[in-house]
Amino acid sequence: MKKLLCLAVSLMLLCSATALAESLFTPGTYESVKKGFGGDVKVTVTVSDTEITDIAIEGESETPALGGVAVETLGPAILKAQTPNVDGLSGATVTSTAIIAAATEALTKAGADIAALDANRKDASEEAAKEEKTIDTEIVIVGAGGAGMAAAIMANQAGKDFVILEKMPYVGGNTTKATGGMNAAETHYQKEQGIEDSVELFAADTMKGGHDLNDPELVRTLAEQSAGAIDWLDSIGADLPKISFSGGASTNRIHAPADGSAVGNYLVDKFSAKLKELGVEVMLNTKATELIMEDGKIAGVKAEGPDAYYTINAKAVILATGGFGANEDMYTQYRPDLKGTVTTNAPGATGDGIVMAQAVGADLVDIEQIQLHPTVEQTTSMLITESVRGDGAILVNQSGHRFTNELLTRDAVSAAELAQEGQYAYIIFDQHLRDNLKAIEKYVKNGLTVQADTLEELARKLNIYPYFLTMTMNAWNEAVATQNDAAYGRTTGMNDNLTTPPYYAIQIAPGIHHTMGGVKIDTSAEVIDTNGNPIPGLFAAGEVTGGVHGGNRLGGNAVADIVIFGRIAAESAIEYVGK
Repeated sequence: MKKLLCLAVSLMLLCSATALAESLFTPGTYESVKKGFGGDVKVTVTVSDTEITDIAIEGESETPALGGVAVETLGPAILKAQTPNVDGLSGATVTSTAIIAAATEALTKAGADIAALDANRKDASEEAAKEEKTIDTEIVIVGAGGAGMAAAIMANQAGKDFVILEKMPYVGGNTTKATGGMNAAETHYQKEQGIEDSVELFAADTMKGGHDLNDPELVRTLAEQSAGAIDWLDSIGADLPKISFSGGASTNRIHAPADGSAVGNYLVDKFSAKLKELGVEVMLNTKATELIMEDGKIAGVKAEGPDAYYTINAKAVILATGGFGANEDMYTQYRPDLKGTVTTNAPGATGDGIVMAQAVGADLVDIEQIQLHPTVEQTTSMLITESVRGDGAILVNQSGHRFTNELLTRDAVSAAELAQEGQYAYIIFDQHLRDNLKAIEKYVKNGLTVQADTLEELARKLNIYPYFLTMTMNAWNEAVATQNDAAYGRTTGMNDNLTTPPYYAIQIAPGIHHTMGGVKIDTSAEVIDTNGNPIPGLFAAGEVTGGVHGGNRLGGNAVADIVIFGRIAAESAIEYVGK
């Protein structure tokens, strides 16, 4: 009897031990908060003894086109994998890291051994074989950045059958990185605000800024169609009424959202909303891999998605794949001196469209022309919008002195910075400027700014001799009062002085911002081959192309480029398929 009792007790203990061994969590709901890109990210997990049963992620402050996508997609990924250590979202590294860290902390509170979860992850099996699928349509738009989405809206409004592909898990591309605004001349906003401008002056500024390497016909088209593009943006609810100066412009020309927020995310949100309203679905996570040619004409594209390989038959293709500023291997082929330079580009800017176009005979133009932006925060690669300088900020070096006209062209200001001690500078502004430019709030939230109630205190925080910074600021404010910058000849962005405390500084240096070169196009956005002839059925718009910007792009011209030539490419493709 005693033996039977002992055996029973042993079995009970063994079963209990086995149950404990199989238990991964203490059932319940746990949460953790970490700092994301735009603000706090909160992760709440619910677990049983053996499974993550639910996960909720809150991140209202994150940018919808980037961090917001991470908020939406990482929860399902963690739930599927049953571990917090999933792949982050390219382009939303800070938010992804915050989500993964918060999920890890919450699960640790639940008693989880994260290493054990990783060892037993549920998505580690071999990828299932992908299907082969065929789609027949009229037009394929490759890339859902600003140019691609503008083209898609136009194609839909014309009643055409089309598909739009995007290799990233979100729309926007490099457009999400645009901060300043859109250059346009003779717009109704300029006329309403008493600003004199002309198509001729816009074109002349663009040619001069590009060192006359630009294609004059493309530049003329850009300038002539800019006002109409502003009207079109108005028609889809994407108005840009705030006008200010930008480097290289002769007058107030750069159009921005009314509250001064970054133009890129604003337009991506507006374009996305319009596509949703029109019922247009973007094929995300779907990368075009090859252009199909038949009888010397475009016949479609091949692409790869998460679950299938696609052959998409179409009469016309619009390439809107962006540039190659995020592909160091590619840009160092043309500019070896830029190796190791930080980039402001979105991770999808890898030059795919240029490579595909070359494979079918497309010519390239200005491919070695790569622009540095002078105001990039180096630890985050975050671009400090040109509107900060356009609204009155100045640049000083480590000695506290100005060293250039801050609103010269980007290449000139970048070169001036690189000539300073340490090859960096500080951008200095005040509370009044901050109050009138919403884009600055992002820099403050992300801890990029140094703030002080007096110039002397700001100087000490920057390790600058206070006397020199104070003298520099006094001289600048006098220049604004007299409208005479005797030191460096600045004549723009001088409407307001810098006298309202607190004062702010951001340390900046140049970073790769725009690849001016790419596929050669004509004024109808037709892609031109190496023999100087259009490739039938192939069109391109935006940073994938070359010729518009020459040797240096003016701030505000990239947004003009994507909107104007995105629309032109759509109009040309629509006409082509209708023949």
